[in-house]
Amino acid sequence: MDINVIHEAIQEQDTDLIVVNLFEGVTQPGGATGAVDRALGGAVGDLIAGGDFKGKLDETAVLYPRGAIPARRVLIVGLGKAEEFTLDRVRRASATAARRARDLGARRFATIVHGAGIGGLEAQSAAQALAEGTLLGLYEFNRHKAPSEDQRQVAEMAVVEFDAARLPAIEAGVRAGRAIAAAVALTRDLVNEPPNFATPTLLAQRAHQIAEGRRISVTVLEREEMRELGMGALLAVAQGSDEPPKFIILDYQPEPRQEGATPPTVVLVGKGITFDSGGLSIKPAEGMEEMKSDMAGGAAVMGAVQAIADLNLPVRVVGLVPATENVINGHAYKPADIVRAMNGKTIEIISTDAEGRLILADALVYAKRYAPQAVVDLATLTGACITALGKGQAAGLFSTDDKLAEQLKRASASTGERIWPLPLYDEYSDVMKSDVADLKNSGGRYSGVGASAAFLKAFAEGYPWAHLDIAPMAYLDKDKPYTPKGATGFGVRLLVQFVRDLVAA
Repeated sequence: MDINVIHEAIQEQDTDLIVVNLFEGVTQPGGATGAVDRALGGAVGDLIAGGDFKGKLDETAVLYPRGAIPARRVLIVGLGKAEEFTLDRVRRASATAARRARDLGARRFATIVHGAGIGGLEAQSAAQALAEGTLLGLYEFNRHKAPSEDQRQVAEMAVVEFDAARLPAIEAGVRAGRAIAAAVALTRDLVNEPPNFATPTLLAQRAHQIAEGRRISVTVLEREEMRELGMGALLAVAQGSDEPPKFIILDYQPEPRQEGATPPTVVLVGKGITFDSGGLSIKPAEGMEEMKSDMAGGAAVMGAVQAIADLNLPVRVVGLVPATENVINGHAYKPADIVRAMNGKTIEIISTDAEGRLILADALVYAKRYAPQAVVDLATLTGACITALGKGQAAGLFSTDDKLAEQLKRASASTGERIWPLPLYDEYSDVMKSDVADLKNSGGRYSGVGASAAFLKAFAEGYPWAHLDIAPMAYLDKDKPYTPKGATGFGVRLLVQFVRDLVAA
């Protein structure tokens, strides 16, 4: 969809539909909404006075101007209570408006920047949130469906601003929002793909496509190279599949800002299990189809690196995605096997369905070679995190570094991608001790989500580290305003904002 920023008044737009807004409880519209109300002879005010529109969050109303203004329709979107207004509500309102415009058959529409006026938000941030919400709200995954005769699509959105002095900030915000939304869409596409398409090989191919035209180099380690490096934990999981594993390295190196300066390095690690049957510790058949989403962490890392490169952020960012299936053949690893990770630690296999932590273990050891300022891993690691925090509510945050945890929490607040800190008690590590190896890969049903993080901690040595268990957030069974049912792309916007905040610090 094309997005253009123009310097005009919203009521003068000759288009299929214009979008204005209203806070809950407002009885007399002001700003751009007030200008539209006056042009329509008080029709917006009449709607409010009649109790037909209250301005509640996600509420919409449509008016037909009948020639009073050039636009064929006026859409009013509710922003909720002014005291509760945030950037995330800009995303929600923008997505709600864009979806309603699509449902009405509008091919073109124009909108003001929600929150940049009476809402009191900074214009660039509000414009970014507008672009993100619009594009993410309109996202659909239809690649494997026959075209629908009634399929409606929005082709163009005009972002209208009357104050010329604010145009550069709004244009910059829209550019950033477009880049970030494209990265989230890439991530959603990868996760939504069926597992016979989204194989480790396809992820590696997508990594090369991401690198084209950007300051990103790609290295893909094959099975023999992993063996030479001693990645025995990753290879143990991979040995049950006929699909070859891939260890994908995306290395974004920014343009030098000043001679001799070395940018900080951040490593992002994403779990890339392209399908998880549970292995010999097989999962129940019901719901197993969602296990195509077990590579959501890896897909989010790939999307984040793309967006960071498109935004030209002055931080070196390395994305590591260990990718394999966890399925069953005659070579599959078994409970009671002992495998050796890249750092030499041995692991007793208790459950072959605790495979994500195994492939992450080798990736976290590999991350140390970059001498990173921080390492953040994302993984759909445990059902226990869903039980703890609730599906669709928040991802779990574990960290060995308080400063890093606070940085991620700030990014979470800004993006609306919620994370919640969980403890890394020493006792969790005790649960993961083995009688016959250095560690075991599962502490049992009642060991809690913290035991999984404690296992990873044993391999995240020599740098500040944070682990995000995104299992509650990666794949949803119901629509939200800018997160359609299915893959959410969770983590991309969070990671991008985290890196942007490092630049600003």
